[in-house]
Amino acid sequence: MSQIKHITNTLKALLKQHKITYKELAKHLDMSEANVKRVFSTQTFTLERLEQVCHVMNINLSDLFLLAEKQQDQLTELTEEQEQQLVDDLKLLLVAVCVRDGWSYAEIIEHYQIDRFECTRLMAKLDKLKMIQLLPNNQYKLLIAQDFRWRKKGPLERFMQQQVLTQFMQTNFEGADCFRFYLRGSYSDASIVTIQRKLNQVTKEVALLNQEDAQLPLSQRKHIGLLMAMRPWELPQFAKLRR
Repeated sequence: MSQIKHITNTLKALLKQHKITYKELAKHLDMSEANVKRVFSTQTFTLERLEQVCHVMNINLSDLFLLAEKQQDQLTELTEEQEQQLVDDLKLLLVAVCVRDGWSYAEIIEHYQIDRFECTRLMAKLDKLKMIQLLPNNQYKLLIAQDFRWRKKGPLERFMQQQVLTQFMQTNFEGADCFRFYLRGSYSDASIVTIQRKLNQVTKEVALLNQEDAQLPLSQRKHIGLLMAMRPWELPQFAKLRR
């Protein structure tokens, strides 16, 4: 994929995140909506135009280029072998989660019981698994997309079901930064497709926010778990009352 296409895709994602439509963007740029759509479809951006679009979203060009670079050619799904090696080694899984969230080598060994030698070994293993590209001085380039998905019925999904999700739900969700919402209903096929599309969009926006916030110091970030789920389901007690 060309660099300008990566830039265009990143811009589109950012506009969706900021809830800015082409019509609204056209007003800010003093252009017609048709011209804005043409620029995006043909990917004929000048540097000046890129800067104007960034200004609308209160970011600068360097932020845009950094985000585009981070998203370039990243894995959206791991192989069976990659997932299995992660779940077989808890510390390797921990370091993988940390690098996905933008933690530095120094931050990992400062906050967890992993010494320098072990952290170097674990990051080298992630490099061998092609999940990061290890650079000099323990720097790295992330090769995993923020919105990557577990393999269906794969090692990570089984690990999450057995170890993570049950523990995650064992709370009253009454503390700060907590939120729990359950809603049931009877929906048409068209409405179900709409709900799925919106949930997928939220997933991408949340992943992009995590990527943007990775630039902040750890003192300004906190671990947050977000679970979204949907499936055909009826409360078993209700199902027993069916004729």
